Amino acid sequence: MTAALRAYIAVVDRCNRWIGRLVMYGIFVMMAILLWSIVSKAVFLPSLWTLEMAQFAMTAYYILGGPYALQMGSNVRMDLLYGEWSERRKAQVDAITVLFLIVYLAVLLWGGWDSLMYSFQYGGERSPTAWRPYLWPIKSIMVAGIALMLLQVLSELFKDILRLRGEDMGEKT
Repeated sequence: MTAALRAYIAVVDRCNRWIGRLVMYGIFVMMAILLWSIVSKAVFLPSLWTLEMAQFAMTAYYILGGPYALQMGSNVRMDLLYGEWSERRKAQVDAITVLFLIVYLAVLLWGGWDSLMYSFQYGGERSPTAWRPYLWPIKSIMVAGIALMLLQVLSELFKDILRLRGEDMGEKT
């Protein structure tokens, strides 16, 4: 069982690390979109698509980058008590509290999947703005990001279980 947990952790961590490092460069995509928005307003006619496209890019950036941030321990914690605890105590608390996050992400994934299927069923749902882009691409990214976050949360739970069993998990990289 330990070998299966370690294999799961290795695959999920490697996948989310690769996606997270790729998505890091999404900040440049957002900058380019916003720069074009500024230039088009000053020199040409204002573009209809820039605001919404920047919002879509930002959504993809944080949804797909979230699992990587969790893996790297970059998530926000209340360190008032947590920072002083031993590694074993942290693993105990994390193993319990992560169950709430798993339930939340499962409900979020279910709702996201239903919303994505709605976009496909009714002839391609579109945004009600002047640009009117299809919504299925960003909804697909959101569902994929939530699924990746759920997989990463399970990986973190398995790491905590292995720590509680006294097994060395190595350094976070």
